[in-house]
Amino acid sequence: MYKKKQYAFSDNKPVLVEIRQYTKSDFPALIAIQKESFPHPFPEELWWNSEQLTNHTELYPEGAICIEVEGEIAGSITALLTDFDPISPMHTWEDATDNGYIRNHNPKGNTLYIVDICIRPKYRSLKLGQLLMHAMYERVIEDELDRLLGGGRMPGFHEFSDRLTAEQYAEQVVSGEIKDPVLSFLLSCGRTPVCIVKNYLEDEESRGYALLMEWENPFHHEQ
Repeated sequence: MYKKKQYAFSDNKPVLVEIRQYTKSDFPALIAIQKESFPHPFPEELWWNSEQLTNHTELYPEGAICIEVEGEIAGSITALLTDFDPISPMHTWEDATDNGYIRNHNPKGNTLYIVDICIRPKYRSLKLGQLLMHAMYERVIEDELDRLLGGGRMPGFHEFSDRLTAEQYAEQVVSGEIKDPVLSFLLSCGRTPVCIVKNYLEDEESRGYALLMEWENPFHHEQ
């Protein structure tokens, strides 16, 4: 059972947080956080439901992690194991995650795939998303996996899509010319770009695109 306590900072003041695996009793809070974190125009049908969360805790509990601030659940991150072939990287979120139900979780997979990460808006200044992402990096190292992988939404892209391609937009985010709420966050967590994926998710703001991003296990090298 994964559980640890550490400090986040709010205006330079330490705030004790706890990172742990989530359980059935956490489901109502997790669903509420989804609604707060992904408001319209994000599709409501992509918010978690109880069946999906049950699968997360039963099929791969090590990949079902939440974070608490002073006893209140402030966010979560969910993952599954899969086999990833860098030669054929194209896929959709629905295919990679079984539409969030993770029935395609492969216990022998070489890659930890991020299904979702969300933080309650009032806690985002604490940078809790980075703490959750680093908890998953620890899982990659502990289980000697090749990498952590996931598609990053591009919610700022709709403001530039009339003059930039998805690839050009991502390049300018990586170079620091544009700040994207999701891609810039993932870069700050240590993720690096793999490629642009078209029709990754029904996401109006991202125009259906995502930037596939990874974190390679620094202790796991091919001989």
